[in-house]
Amino acid sequence: MAENKKTSIDKDQKDAQKVKKILEKNKVVSSLSFLFLDKNQKTIYKTLKNKLKSELETKNENFDKNNIFEVENFNFWYRNQNKHALIDINTTIARKKVTAFIGPSGCGKSTFLRCLNRMNDQIDNTYSEGNIYFDDGINLKSPKLNTLELTTRVGMIFQKPSPFPMSIYDNVAYGPRSHGINDKKALDQIVEESLKGAALWDEVKNNLYDLGTSLSGGQQQRLCIARAIALKPEVLLMDEPTSGLDPIATSKIERLVLNLKQDYTIIIVTHSMAQAQRVSDDTAFFYQGRLIEKNTTKKIFTSPDNKKTREYISGKIG
Repeated sequence: MAENKKTSIDKDQKDAQKVKKILEKNKVVSSLSFLFLDKNQKTIYKTLKNKLKSELETKNENFDKNNIFEVENFNFWYRNQNKHALIDINTTIARKKVTAFIGPSGCGKSTFLRCLNRMNDQIDNTYSEGNIYFDDGINLKSPKLNTLELTTRVGMIFQKPSPFPMSIYDNVAYGPRSHGINDKKALDQIVEESLKGAALWDEVKNNLYDLGTSLSGGQQQRLCIARAIALKPEVLLMDEPTSGLDPIATSKIERLVLNLKQDYTIIIVTHSMAQAQRVSDDTAFFYQGRLIEKNTTKKIFTSPDNKKTREYISGKIG
């Protein structure tokens, strides 16, 4: 009798492990795999799935309103590369401040940036564990927060300027139109305000129907910023937004970042430690998938606590 009980416990454990692996897969694969489970495994599957859904829908009651993101024990894998890209990340991102992510290439800073608006969900064979809470304590994975809403509230500026192959006006109006705003006067106002917010209006106001791709690289990047802020996001994610720009264009983007933080939370990935010091309030140093140290920018660059941080800033590692 005891042996039968032990066998039953062993099977339940194995079934639970099998079900957990299935739930880690994307929705289509998970749903198909469910069809091939036995009765006990299906019961465990439904129980775990309901438990996970309940956990995701529960807001973090301890969320600090001074923050826009709070991250708990977050891990991320690129399975097709067998790469554990982010390891046990625990941090907070302050609201309406500029936070810089620094670290050598491949350390996880851009991967983490994309986790903040779930862009990595579009990549096959990726998986994450842990929690990222947003704004009022909602979990980014909550079914109550759909991807369209999230990408509207958390805008993205890429390393390479990416204006749409359409006019300057239509680039900025694209987002509002996709959200149902078609009134010409309303769109005119949004376009003007957004271009002014991106410090581009005076340069393009007489050429609004020229192609966005006809602008210089720096102007194109500011057009992309105007396109992002046209949707009134709460956060702007910037992945090395000046890496391909000349010093003058870089300076304009940096001044823009300092102006925009009055209305937006900005998180910027940069390889330039000088840029991080010029534009950011806080700095986070990543190394080999781990968040080594985060503090005020002044503290990070003058008296960091961690030896690895000191070595990176001094150029000993990189």
